[in-house]
Amino acid sequence: MTQDAAAPRSGILYGPYGLRAGWRILGYFLLAAGTGVVLSSIAAMIGGRIAEVAGFPVMLGSSLLAGWGMLALVDRRRPGALGFALDPAAVRDSAAGLGIGGAMLGAAVALLAVASMSRWVADEGTVPEYVAALATSFAFFAVAAAAEEAVFRGYAFQALVQGVGVWPAVLGSSALFALLHANNPNVTPVALANIFLAGVMLAVAYLRTRSLWFATAVHLGWNWAMASLLDFPVSGIVKDMPLYTARETGPDWVTGGSFGPEAGIAASLTIAAGAVWMWRTRRLGESPRMRQLRPLVDDVVGAEGRT
Repeated sequence: MTQDAAAPRSGILYGPYGLRAGWRILGYFLLAAGTGVVLSSIAAMIGGRIAEVAGFPVMLGSSLLAGWGMLALVDRRRPGALGFALDPAAVRDSAAGLGIGGAMLGAAVALLAVASMSRWVADEGTVPEYVAALATSFAFFAVAAAAEEAVFRGYAFQALVQGVGVWPAVLGSSALFALLHANNPNVTPVALANIFLAGVMLAVAYLRTRSLWFATAVHLGWNWAMASLLDFPVSGIVKDMPLYTARETGPDWVTGGSFGPEAGIAASLTIAAGAVWMWRTRRLGESPRMRQLRPLVDDVVGAEGRT
């Protein structure tokens, strides 16, 4: 074999990591779309309540199956490399992420409370109804957060990091993340800016740990604390809780108004602070198990963060 024949292929189809990122991302979305059609059809055949609530589960299932398929067939890596590995660190990452996400949201609301811009009033309901609402909302937000992380920080994002570099991929995927929420009820420019910031923060959460368990838990902790523990709207969507109701007073650009705290500058401060802390802290890092699985982003210089 000659030296030229042994050299890595390059050009329109192939680059330094094999098949170029654009083609792999296209393959991923085609596979996810096909899988989504199949899963949606199954849900429709079952009918009833399953069909009504199938949106996020179908989104999650199709994203995971497509990502795992691309990793196995194209990248020759195990499914766990996507970020949902059955790793002993998954429990630790999930617990830490829940705490961090909830703490960031709590800090934003605490700023409003100190400024007398948020309060809670009594509402109808019983303690058993409240406990049941907490549990069902936790399950709903867990699936929703996992689905969005699988789409926006999963295979397509990881391949994009290989193709264009860390920060172009982070900024581009975060802009798309914000665009997805552009038609939410009561959306504002500040809300979209904060969702963009949240996309950056969640991308950093993944990049520092290579764990979608961690990024999902941060996402879940923020949303569940906002909607269920504190009874605020989440991205303009109201999920009323028994026993008490949140009330906001003050300018919408500070409190978020009817979109929820995500549309206020109090949230801007805590999201930005959370992203900077995650990028700089030495408390976060890739587990030995994930390192063995070789996530796609491990191939890229500059994706390691501060370890």
